[in-house]
Amino acid sequence: MKKIIVFSFMCFAVASFGQGFLHREGQKIVDGNGKNIVLRGLGVGGWMVQEGYMIQTGAFAGPQYKIKQKITDLIGEKGTEEFYKEYKANGITKRDIDSLAAWGFNSIRLPMHYNLYTPAIETEKGGQITWLEEGFKMTDDLLSWCAANKIYLILDLHATPGGQGKDAAISDYDDSKPSLWESAANQDKMVALWEKLAQRYKDSPWIGGYDIINEPNWNFTGTNQNGCDETSNAPLRALQVRLTNAIRAIDPHHMIIIEGNCWGNNYNGMFPLWDENMALSFHKYWNQNDIASIQKMVDYRTQYNVPIWLGESGENSNVWFEEAISLMESNNIGWAFWPMKKIENLAGVTSVTKAPNYDKLLDYWKNDGEKPKVDFAKKVLMQIAENYKMQNLTIRYDVIDAMFRQVQTNDTKKYKNHVVPGKVFATEFDLGQNGFAYSDKDVANYDGTKFTQWNKGGKMRNDGVDIVACTDKITNGFQVSFIEEGEWLQFTVDVKKQSTFNVDVRYSSEKAGGKLYLEQDGKKISETMELPVTGGETIWKTITLKNIALKQGINKIRVQFEGGNFNLNFLEFKTAK
Repeated sequence: MKKIIVFSFMCFAVASFGQGFLHREGQKIVDGNGKNIVLRGLGVGGWMVQEGYMIQTGAFAGPQYKIKQKITDLIGEKGTEEFYKEYKANGITKRDIDSLAAWGFNSIRLPMHYNLYTPAIETEKGGQITWLEEGFKMTDDLLSWCAANKIYLILDLHATPGGQGKDAAISDYDDSKPSLWESAANQDKMVALWEKLAQRYKDSPWIGGYDIINEPNWNFTGTNQNGCDETSNAPLRALQVRLTNAIRAIDPHHMIIIEGNCWGNNYNGMFPLWDENMALSFHKYWNQNDIASIQKMVDYRTQYNVPIWLGESGENSNVWFEEAISLMESNNIGWAFWPMKKIENLAGVTSVTKAPNYDKLLDYWKNDGEKPKVDFAKKVLMQIAENYKMQNLTIRYDVIDAMFRQVQTNDTKKYKNHVVPGKVFATEFDLGQNGFAYSDKDVANYDGTKFTQWNKGGKMRNDGVDIVACTDKITNGFQVSFIEEGEWLQFTVDVKKQSTFNVDVRYSSEKAGGKLYLEQDGKKISETMELPVTGGETIWKTITLKNIALKQGINKIRVQFEGGNFNLNFLEFKTAK
């Protein structure tokens, strides 16, 4: 009987872990069956570690401890506890992970704050490391939601004890206290935390790996404060070797992911590697999407026979996203974009709505004006927490389309059902790549030394088209602006009956030069229409293109801008009489 029980348990174990663990196989990341896995992930930043820019406090409170101080100043400690309880409860739920799986993601990168798992050193007595259940419970719940969706969860220690970088917002670094690099006790605590995590998750096949230290950026011997000119990185290598050995004493299975200095990218002195089941992470922002931009990491992969992974990227346009992901996948490199939730987030899969009156709190914090009353401030903050629920988010389907469909094809797809006769709002142009769904001259931020706006209005969509709030009496809320000569928009329309149409063009302008015409299948189907000055950006007029013949069914129509200097609200197709 005992043998039967043991055999049954072994069968259960094989069934449970039959898919095995993600691991290194030469230069590839593979699953338990040896299948090559391209990680397509999202970093759920802001949940465990708040960064000021995500909640619009970056100008005066970047690290989480400063954000919490600002909130406590307004609503007190008890109110602050209530806010963070709701904020974390709503920040990531099963519904979020179900949605990410449905959109195409197969992995999640979890940025963790150590203080959800273990208290800060100064709060402990006698040097004894103690533990908090909150962080482990949050991780357990997230892992269960990931497993249910067959999504890998990668644990990322984003905020280490003491903080690992001078870029304070990333790791909640407080420069009035010893950093990770200046305190043996902080390093001991970090090792103990990874031992605890390894013990808890060593048998979990849906844990995709341990990203043991996020974006270290510290000068050990160099002059650049973020470690970009370090040549040896000896303390960073020594700590990562120590962490690896501590984990391996408990967990021989899970892949360990390491990062270089200078926000993850300076690997000087990090070789040779010290473990057989490792991957190198690098981060990529605001640069060109060509092989030269990743050549050093590709060379490391070849030289050291190790997988590489784009552990963090994003904060750019749909054009940049499609290019970056295409570059990664054509070179068998997985990726994790950043972040999932941010207030008024254009360049992400979702956006959190700014609560009414939140600007009053921001103004007080920034300018030290009249202090809002406690009840008022708490109501605003609790509404922010409520807005983090998936059902209250704005889903950026254009971003999702760029990250998944547009990587596979340059075919265009309708943004919305446009039935003709009827109105077609200018901002509801087709989904697709620049040059196929639209043409715009400024489409991405390629230079990390300066910021190039791809959507100068920053509204509605993350494509290269410039969109601002609309002032017209008839509107979907937005208009296309900053139009330049040679740009164009494409619309997929469903014509109910073959006919000839007159097309009303609703526009505004304060400068001369506006011209447009309609095109289909590379041929002009209308005359070129000059758009007389209306008298101002907010003064709207209508001009009509006449006798436009359209076939029954689906038509793809391009509005070609032969001249710029105007705003476009909508086209209205009316059957010609």
